[in-house]
Amino acid sequence: MYFYQYDEFKDDINHFCAQLDGYQPDIILAIARGGVTFGHFLSEKLNVRSLYTLNSVHYEDTIKLDHIKIYNIPDIDADAHVLVVDDIVDSGDTMSEVMRTLREKFPSGRFKSGVLFYKQKATFQPDFKIREAHDWIHFFWNIN
Repeated sequence: MYFYQYDEFKDDINHFCAQLDGYQPDIILAIARGGVTFGHFLSEKLNVRSLYTLNSVHYEDTIKLDHIKIYNIPDIDADAHVLVVDDIVDSGDTMSEVMRTLREKFPSGRFKSGVLFYKQKATFQPDFKIREAHDWIHFFWNIN
């Protein structure tokens, strides 16, 4: 298990924003719960006031479920540039399903994805990513 500390997170926010290389989203859409802290910090750093969340359930604790449930999808302006963020792309299934659902529901929206951690073997690779994950990650915001 890898413990992801706040100081690393602060540095990663800066590295992530540098990766954007001029891309300025109109909306940051965080996948709850894991992407909420990341989304909040990005909205502050990028000065994006339109910060929304949606819910996606694909895990029960550390057990992967057979289906992905996506709900609480916000209304998005037709031509908005939307950065969809989460803490990690593990299998890729959740982010893939979220992006598919959003593109289906908002066909003229412009969606990009970003995460703090990703796995190289994932079926979905985000547009923006920071760290490759090799172990289970315990995030500093997971208070247990």
